[in-house]
Amino acid sequence: MKNRDAITKMHNLTEAISDETALLGFVAASVARPCMIVAPDTDLILAANAEASRLFGVEDATGLRFAKLHPGALEQLVVFVEEVIYRGSAWTRRIAGMRADGTKLDLEYEACVRDVGHGARVVFLASDLRERASRDGGEEAYAVLHGGLLEWRRLERLFDQVERLNDLILSSAGDGIYGVDAEGLTTFVNPAAEKLLGWSAADLIGHNMHALIHHHHADGTPYPANACPIYNAFRHAKVNLVEDETFWRKDGLPIRVEYTSTPIIDDTEVMGAVIVFRDITERRENERRLREALAEVERLKQRLEMENAYLQEEIRQSRNHREIIGVSPAIAETVKQIELVAPTDANVLIIGESGTGKELVAQAIHADSQRAERPLIRVNCAAIPHELFESEFFGHVKGAFTGAIRDRTGRFELADGGTIFLDEVGEIPFELQSKLLRVLQERNFERIGDTETRESDVRIIAATNRDLVAEIATRKFREDLFFRLNVFPINLTPLRDRPEDIGPLAKHFIQLSARNLNIPEPALSRANIETLTAYSWPGNARELANVIERALILSQGQKLWFDLPTTGMQKDHTNVAAAIAHDNLIETEADRRNREIANIQAALAASNGKISGPGGAAERLGVKPTTLYSRVRRYGLSGNPIEGAADAANR
Repeated sequence: MKNRDAITKMHNLTEAISDETALLGFVAASVARPCMIVAPDTDLILAANAEASRLFGVEDATGLRFAKLHPGALEQLVVFVEEVIYRGSAWTRRIAGMRADGTKLDLEYEACVRDVGHGARVVFLASDLRERASRDGGEEAYAVLHGGLLEWRRLERLFDQVERLNDLILSSAGDGIYGVDAEGLTTFVNPAAEKLLGWSAADLIGHNMHALIHHHHADGTPYPANACPIYNAFRHAKVNLVEDETFWRKDGLPIRVEYTSTPIIDDTEVMGAVIVFRDITERRENERRLREALAEVERLKQRLEMENAYLQEEIRQSRNHREIIGVSPAIAETVKQIELVAPTDANVLIIGESGTGKELVAQAIHADSQRAERPLIRVNCAAIPHELFESEFFGHVKGAFTGAIRDRTGRFELADGGTIFLDEVGEIPFELQSKLLRVLQERNFERIGDTETRESDVRIIAATNRDLVAEIATRKFREDLFFRLNVFPINLTPLRDRPEDIGPLAKHFIQLSARNLNIPEPALSRANIETLTAYSWPGNARELANVIERALILSQGQKLWFDLPTTGMQKDHTNVAAAIAHDNLIETEADRRNREIANIQAALAASNGKISGPGGAAERLGVKPTTLYSRVRRYGLSGNPIEGAADAANR
């Protein structure tokens, strides 16, 4: 009995569903537009007419999930269905569908909700927006077609106006413009393109544009069509901007151009491309000239900065004068040699001890030469680290070695047109001497890390305190370089061999030091000159200048005295030692001490006990007053005539 009731209920339910399905199917089929009836709670399409199935490219949309026909639009569907249920009806164009073959559908939906006894059902009426647009265009064409002769003529005039307007735009454009179809064949060319390329429109239209004007790179290598950005514009539907490339004119000459290739798209189909280009040959050439000019300005700026630095260095070194001070025959001979060689461009080698004035002679030669308007660049070869010699002489480019963070101008480039003074030339490393020789011979050089050869118009003045001939014998100096430098040698006599120059030099240094120290110029007495002349001056004029400056500082406006080794004792140590050995006289420490005490007492007696000041014992002994005070205390001297001196020392 229970089984019979269950079977009856199932039969009635099946009958009811069948009735609803038939009803929905009838409703859907009776609508001319694509129609689907959907159960919103299950997302099932309960009925769909043939137009709906054809729209989505399926055999029968009935039984499909409604959301599957609209991939990626689930949120919009939910919102739209809720709006339909709430309002009773609604429409939207925000829900896109997709055909079974993957084609996207732009849709417009009109929907309403109905209760058919088994729950709410949503009826969707769909419209393909693209078909509608095509149909609207067809209706307009139909209206024109049936508008008669007047309508046709109006439309013809409109087309003529559009064509003339397009022609005017293309003709007036200053940039070259041409079009290609999807096969790469030229479709149109404007007058500017004809003028730039040298081809007429008749030569180009219908022909492969790449093969005519774009076939090779600037360096002459072939340019395959499959790598052409112009063709890629319509092959990949992508705009390509190229800032610098080469087009080839009809006469075979290249022009540098920048161009934009834009695809022409009709609906979803790429029909070809439009290319707009301009000749940038002159602009690129101007840019190149500007870069070269800026590089030259930067080079000159660096050179001027370095020249200024060297000039400041010259000032800091207090290069006093160009005159050479002295009255000795040796000085007269040096001046004569300077006058002979200065007007020439001959290389000069100045040989002399340290402090004899080699740089002063070099300055005098340069000042009297035809290169005086250009700088005299000084290079102290003894002060340059060996690994930096080449960079210092010839310069380097940025990145040539670790630490080369910018280009550097070398001394030879800086001295171009002028004179370079190689002080202590014997200090140049042997391995670099060959490079220096090449510059002297060929008058050109390259910076480190650079391939550009630079001209070198430089006069060489070298100086040394070494015996270069002996250096050649020990392979420390190249013989060929020596001969290049030793075109005109000048040998400077040391100060000890020209004592008559000590007085004039001392007066000059006193004037100079007094001016620099901003103190009154003290008098130089005959005794002072005798004291200075008695000294052998191993440091030559440089040592004399230092001694005089120190004397002016210590004198504090009083009479000059000089802190030098005992007069006469150091003048000839060898002769004194020989005399002692000859007489078999050996002085003990006690004898030396007693002799020194007696000498001090004699000086004190002669000065009536006065130690410092003019005529004092310190001046007579040739020592500082403080030194004499110390010796008086050390030896414990007392009683007349030095009692007052000892008391003064104790005070």
